[in-house]
Amino acid sequence: MSPSASLRQQLASRRMLVAPGAYDAVGARLIAQAGFGAVYMTGAGTSAACGFPDFGLLSMSEMVENAARMAAAVEVPLIADADTGYGNELNVTRTVRAYEARGVAAIHIEDQESPKRCGHLDGKVVIPREEFVSKIRAATEARRSADFVIIARTDSRATLGLDEAIWRANAALRAGADIAFVEAAQSLEELAAIPTQIQGPCLLNVVQGGKTPAISMERAEEMGYKLAIVPGLMLMAAVKAGEAALAQLRSTGLPPDAGMTVGELFQRFGSDEWNDLRERFNAGARS
Repeated sequence: MSPSASLRQQLASRRMLVAPGAYDAVGARLIAQAGFGAVYMTGAGTSAACGFPDFGLLSMSEMVENAARMAAAVEVPLIADADTGYGNELNVTRTVRAYEARGVAAIHIEDQESPKRCGHLDGKVVIPREEFVSKIRAATEARRSADFVIIARTDSRATLGLDEAIWRANAALRAGADIAFVEAAQSLEELAAIPTQIQGPCLLNVVQGGKTPAISMERAEEMGYKLAIVPGLMLMAAVKAGEAALAQLRSTGLPPDAGMTVGELFQRFGSDEWNDLRERFNAGARS
């Protein structure tokens, strides 16, 4: 089964699918090994991993190649941030085909002007609704396989209000999008209203420290969301853990106990499988 077909099968379940966010193959492997059914590639985290804030500074190629590495590292589906689609309908077409060709199961495309910024920062500007719908239609027509999932994200709540965001989400679904993503709802009441007013599956973005109130996965499922992403989970955990480890090294001169051996670390990344191949083919043996 292809990754996109696997994702669609999970989305067809009665249960809400939770996809924690990662910014590299290490995080993707940890998420899959923890038992989650899908991985989310965060655009903010990908930007941070390249040394930039989430201000739309990365190119399509940089985002796609990171997604390719992450998709290849896991057997569960990868859902990836595709920002604004990186231009007009022609650029969106190329974007969809590039992500799909690299084994990504789904992408989301948003209606911010370029350069975009994190959905939970102030100062966002969105394109006209007709332009957004046209880009979503181009995205749905560009995919090679009907299984590839197109998620339509609107950031219009911040500047034009919730009613406009819901209109855009429904229009995107009518244009062929598979899932609607209303970014940065600002109250629990708005969170509850979105799945009732959108005529199709809805995605919830769970951002620690963002504009949307904190909510449990169980409550989100009860509200009617079909997919929840937690983009900053691995990034924030890595930053906090890294700062603590560096502080200990600086203050004591000793690194913290890693809690595992080097061999155990490599097992997380498939060393047993590669060693089996080494033995099977007697790789490296001298004649």
